[in-house]
Amino acid sequence: MTMNTPTQVDCNNVLEADVLLTGLGPVGAALANLLGRYGVKVLAIDQATEIFTAPRAIALDNEALRILQMAGIHDGDFAKIAIPQVQMHSPLFGRFARMNTAPQVDGHPMLVTFFQPELEAALRRRLQQYAHVQVLLGTTLDSFQDTGSGVKAVLKDAHGNAISVNAKYLVGTDGANSRVRRLLGLDFKGQTFGQDWLVVDAKKVPNPIDHVEFICDPRRPTPHMVAPGGRQRWEFMLQPGETREEMEKPETVKRLLAPWADASQIEIERTAVYRFHARVADQFSKGRCFLAGDAAHITPPFAGQGLVAGLRDAANLSWKLAWVLRGHANAEILETYSQERQPHAREIIGMALMMGRLVMPANRLMAFFIHGFLSLIRLVPAGRALFEDLKIKPQNTFKAGLFKRERAARKLLAGSTFPQALVRKSDTGEILLSDEVLGQKLTLVGFGTDPSVEMDAALQQKWASLGGACLQWCTRGQSLQLGPVQRRVEATDALLTQRGIPLGWAAIVRPDRTILCEGPVGRVAELLRSAFELLGVPLSG
Repeated sequence: MTMNTPTQVDCNNVLEADVLLTGLGPVGAALANLLGRYGVKVLAIDQATEIFTAPRAIALDNEALRILQMAGIHDGDFAKIAIPQVQMHSPLFGRFARMNTAPQVDGHPMLVTFFQPELEAALRRRLQQYAHVQVLLGTTLDSFQDTGSGVKAVLKDAHGNAISVNAKYLVGTDGANSRVRRLLGLDFKGQTFGQDWLVVDAKKVPNPIDHVEFICDPRRPTPHMVAPGGRQRWEFMLQPGETREEMEKPETVKRLLAPWADASQIEIERTAVYRFHARVADQFSKGRCFLAGDAAHITPPFAGQGLVAGLRDAANLSWKLAWVLRGHANAEILETYSQERQPHAREIIGMALMMGRLVMPANRLMAFFIHGFLSLIRLVPAGRALFEDLKIKPQNTFKAGLFKRERAARKLLAGSTFPQALVRKSDTGEILLSDEVLGQKLTLVGFGTDPSVEMDAALQQKWASLGGACLQWCTRGQSLQLGPVQRRVEATDALLTQRGIPLGWAAIVRPDRTILCEGPVGRVAELLRSAFELLGVPLSG
């Protein structure tokens, strides 16, 4: 990959790409990495010439970390702090709610904080391994035309020079003020909230907390959290009559931080006033053009799901574009991107709005009723689990889309996420996370049995031609008697058997780790026919 500035590009030539990607923030960079891993030729542009160095997003969950794993980001590539719990405090009732985020899910912590510039730098470093991914910085999208067979775009460099691009698809990851969305004429419906918030990021704060806390005081709601690099963040809601200029003054910041630290003794890294939004585009695609991340949806910050939602978009869209571009699937599968992602994005926004009502009740009377009610339901196990076990978080399980769900064959649940576990490779004995074995393929997984024995040679060849592979998932100790086979792993824990997955079961797992379909291993041929039908490709030929 060449990390070019646009002045290094011969503007007399037309650049060619499979995907033109506008916006190289964390979502755009993750999407570029995923496409790069699939072998897709990408041209990624960004108006800025450098990574924005101030912290912005600060929280990631296990789903986001798993997607970054898929994008090739390893554990040590950027710093993270695992958060064991989230506490909600009321001046009337004390700690009225607690969320247990200590467990690991799918091989990753349920909640971490991070420093966004470090993540973006790691993603851009990772891009450099792909010769087929080109990056143009200091470059903007001027215009584009969807011709039906491709997208013709005109870019502008920092000097106003025009750069012509022919791409097969265009993806806008260009933020809340997306030019791609505006040029497509897509509505961005929702609401902008009247409350302004002051965010303060500080370093070298003594006595750091080890968790996230929400001070739900109607007079001044204040989220507070720890982050890597000796950082802590506070967010203070502005009261009526308070202005941006007043709140960003050092003496104001010092007064607000006084309950936690002496602001004159710590390093203030950033102060900024912002207003949050809850908006969703009426569709995430139009023709050969797509939206992802903040260009498609904006989530209020209270659930820490804004960047996470954008990474879900990247995982969902990237493999579908790759399969269509390779000829492994019909272009109609791209219609399922919005079908799958938009409903869940709306649910996540709904959860964030609900959390916002807990954090910032309108007055002391509302605080009394809301926080008092939550204090009471914690006395009941089911009520306590609602928050402590994060049952309020919408599951990333699709209601409709690119999967086949049968009532009579429902063990893993098609349309939901295939779990990740530590496994041992039978050929090398190496222990690793199972996604590293699944790789960038459609995978037919047989539990306790080799699913390929149910396929004749023609079916195996057809499956391989569509980017498909087979994997035998053995129970612990089972593979010792089976001999070394390249595509066989042995579970090191009982994750799947605890979920009631019997030996002799099979499932087809998409590259984004969504379950495409499932059933008894004796029905493997039928499952594959379902997969071919969903991908829109004929079984023969």
